[in-house]
Amino acid sequence: MADPRNHRLPPVGVKLTTDVERRTDGFRARVRWTDPSTKKRAGRVSHVRTMEEVEEFFDQMRKATDTGTDSTLTLREYAASIGTRWTRGLDPTSTAENYDAGLRLRVLPALGHIQVVKITAGIIDRTIDAWETKYTASTIKNSIAPLVRVLDEAVRDDIIAINPAKHRARRNLGKHVTQTTGALRQYAIPDLATLRTLADACGRIHQSYSDHVMLAALLAARGSEVSGLRVGDVDWTNRIVLIQRQHYPGKGGLVIKQTKGRRARPVPILDALEPILQRLTEGKGPDDPLLRGPRGGVLTTATVRDATHWDDMVKRLGFDNLTRHGLRHTGATWLADAGIPLHVLQEILGHQSIETTKGYLHPDHRHLAEAARQANQFLSAPPARKETPRRDTPRL
Repeated sequence: MADPRNHRLPPVGVKLTTDVERRTDGFRARVRWTDPSTKKRAGRVSHVRTMEEVEEFFDQMRKATDTGTDSTLTLREYAASIGTRWTRGLDPTSTAENYDAGLRLRVLPALGHIQVVKITAGIIDRTIDAWETKYTASTIKNSIAPLVRVLDEAVRDDIIAINPAKHRARRNLGKHVTQTTGALRQYAIPDLATLRTLADACGRIHQSYSDHVMLAALLAARGSEVSGLRVGDVDWTNRIVLIQRQHYPGKGGLVIKQTKGRRARPVPILDALEPILQRLTEGKGPDDPLLRGPRGGVLTTATVRDATHWDDMVKRLGFDNLTRHGLRHTGATWLADAGIPLHVLQEILGHQSIETTKGYLHPDHRHLAEAARQANQFLSAPPARKETPRRDTPRL
């Protein structure tokens, strides 16, 4: 068991005395002080290899008497010491849970042994480089974000002056970058006939899985948003479906909450979806769920995956890389190809940034050709004839 004296922190304002003892494997550095409340002598010891490390230890202890913070803590020790303070302001049912997993499963195994004061932007960049070979951009984002938050707390505690991870979340994530024109299209199903083939395959297991596939694709919705739909969300008068909540497994069980963008968004009812919506709404009240599974339960993306043996099924159909979220990408891509204006598409998809929406645009230059045609038409038109103004009064 570790000696607790080796983690004792000198109180603020005390006077330190230091001594060094040479050992066969390095040096034993010790600082001592008089406890202001008990008037007893106390101290802290560190076993280091070089005299530079001895001086570094002494400097850290002197800083502790000025700020009351322990700059010798490793990232793992510091994260344990602040508990969940770094999660303040996060949604505890989703974002905080994902960030906590990123901290435990990736950040601390990679960086937890390093003292907080020794973590640099370069070390973080090299860690992200290693993550890129194993994880998706979303997983990396959920790892960088908690690191930024924990180190923000270290700045507030005066352990470090600046956060070396602060701008790492904005770095280009290599091959996983998806925020460029046309980049998200690769995850989409090519056409409606192919989508129906997939839905039919799911329908052979149960009709609800087929309906889930069609709703997710033709509403360009997340799986959790499909699960959150109610009959009253279908507005036949205006021919829209209002997506305003999501229903999914969160911390402590199933959670009902606002959409990811925290605002309701209207999605037009496409002809291919109309008969499905008519069947699902018939004879139901407005507060009834629109879609439920074979036993009346919520269809989560994991439920659909397990019940349909999704990975094996899509591989047999030739869609090796198609995920359930790829259904949303499918609907978004089709709407973009239909020529829906970018700002309208952004509203339908609920994106905070229009740059994300641009990921669904066709990567060719057809829109530029159309812009050129309109400009040429304007420039080739004969100039409007200007009439000479009449002068009713003499010039003075």
